Amino acid sequence: MFNKRLREMRMKCGFTQQNMADKLGISLNAYQKYEQSERSPSLDCLVSIADIFDISLDYLLCRDKFIQSHAASSDEY
Repeated sequence: MFNKRLREMRMKCGFTQQNMADKLGISLNAYQKYEQSERSPSLDCLVSIADIFDISLDYLLCRDKFIQSHAASSDEY
């Protein structure tokens, strides 16, 4: 699912795969493997991707529905 969310966000922002690879300081081939689900980015790279798209890691990792379904009020803690 991460690979689909990554591609979706890249296309929504109008970036090419090469643009993303350049922004992340990685090779085009390495980035393509993220979108093809052949390789997973490091934590540092995930944070950079989330920053580029201005989204949360939970959303990027497709945990947004999980978080919403388990949301607890901050008053509960």
